[in-house]
Amino acid sequence: MNKLILTTAALALSAGMALAESHSVVRMGTEGAYAPWNFINDAGEVDGFERELGDELCARAELTCEWVTNDWASIIPNLVSGNYDTIIAGMSINDKRDEVIDFTQNYTLPDPSAYLALSADVDPASGVIAAQSTTIQSSFIAEKGWTLVEFATPEETVAAVKNGEADAVLADKSYLTPFAEDDPDLVLLEQEELIGGGVGMGIRESDGELREKFNAAIQSMKDDGSLNALIVKWEIGATF
Repeated sequence: MNKLILTTAALALSAGMALAESHSVVRMGTEGAYAPWNFINDAGEVDGFERELGDELCARAELTCEWVTNDWASIIPNLVSGNYDTIIAGMSINDKRDEVIDFTQNYTLPDPSAYLALSADVDPASGVIAAQSTTIQSSFIAEKGWTLVEFATPEETVAAVKNGEADAVLADKSYLTPFAEDDPDLVLLEQEELIGGGVGMGIRESDGELREKFNAAIQSMKDDGSLNALIVKWEIGATF
């Protein structure tokens, strides 16, 4: 009889834990400063391609998700330390980051990196190039041995070009294009760079089950065409 009671209690506890796990909150970490990927709208809420994508992925994975913003420079350390559970912030998949965290499959193909300058005659190899710190663009410039000046936010990189601190800024073309369209003094150079292996969600290495849930959700959006529709809507880049 006591064995039966213990078994029943164990099953109830197991079921309760499973129920709690199915309703657990997943905190989605993003920067909120990199339109159209992610930004803060007039209502003070996270918006953009990755907000819409992330909400849909959470719905398909049957997860309750909350959004958290974090500065780019510390976005990986704060994931590892547990301040949120994912990174969904236009983060390109590369080997250096993969040594510290895991990634889901990519939800975009590599977005060309472009140069924004005040003149079409700028030569990146001989000029001063601005980039946001700890990005694939800053690493690319450093590896080339070119003159690099780094800034904490993407807005500061564009400001550096406008105020003469840098000859050009290197960033995702989808981020820089609106600046070139809105400011007649700014121009995108013809030279572009293809860096990284596409953009994916960053996940702690210990959270393999969560990674696979999001992998399945991303794949389902690829399969039914809804991911491509979002990419087109937000003008992110090439479709799958």
